[in-house]
Amino acid sequence: MKKIVFNRSLALLFVLAALLAAVRVEAADYQARVQADIQAFRDYFTAQFPDVKFADYADGVYAIDEDSRQQWKEMEEFPPYALSVEDGKALFEIPFANGKTYGSCFANGGAVRQNYPYFDEKKGKVVTLEMAINDCRVANGEKPLACKTGDIAKISAYMAFISRGKPVDVKVQSEGAYKAYVKGKELFYAKHGKLNMSCAGCHMQYAGRRLRAEILSPALGHTTHFPVYRSKWGEIGTLHKRYGGCSNDTGAKSFAPQSEEYCNLEFFETVMSNGLIFNGPASRK
Repeated sequence: MKKIVFNRSLALLFVLAALLAAVRVEAADYQARVQADIQAFRDYFTAQFPDVKFADYADGVYAIDEDSRQQWKEMEEFPPYALSVEDGKALFEIPFANGKTYGSCFANGGAVRQNYPYFDEKKGKVVTLEMAINDCRVANGEKPLACKTGDIAKISAYMAFISRGKPVDVKVQSEGAYKAYVKGKELFYAKHGKLNMSCAGCHMQYAGRRLRAEILSPALGHTTHFPVYRSKWGEIGTLHKRYGGCSNDTGAKSFAPQSEEYCNLEFFETVMSNGLIFNGPASRK
């Protein structure tokens, strides 16, 4: 495992102070406030894992554990998500009852992963890729899909695959977008559940440490590689399925996939990963 510096508690307090200070800024330039958060977030991980290159955080836990990274690279020669990508391509191209396909909703043949999530000013909420897939179905007279696994994860995996290499560059440029961002940030740092844990507790303060057989992944880059095929699941699943699993692991009640809470959390985490690349789908233990 690469070198880890264990002054995590003090460093995390520094990040929290910077984030709270940004909230109090009265200027109208929301993106400038967010940029201060991004820098503090990145500086935290630079301090904890000084040997890790910024670009490698798109690989999740494999950025910080060399042994696991080598095993993962071997697995990527025959990735377990490959069949899901093929299935997703077929589903993307199958016509709806009205003769149209998903291509009628998504530009560039569906290679648009880099455009999500975003804050929709008309709807007044964050729109994720999976939400947009279901919106496309409804607009074409079809029923929405369940948002954890199955067809929606496969379609999302295909769209992520053909969008690989595109940069993460989520903008927060309005009051509505900033409010959604702040709600996601608050959920990320809030302690909850029987274990009184937060997303930040596991994936910032304790990132790199072992929780039973698993190494806790760094929050930086969390959203770049979904959907994910997990050996634990035996199938490919969405980011919101993973959020639900994390909530359950802490003894907290999970929110519904594509709920406002999880959409805002995805929005915040993706903003924190600005500058990385989208490289999903991925495989994890």
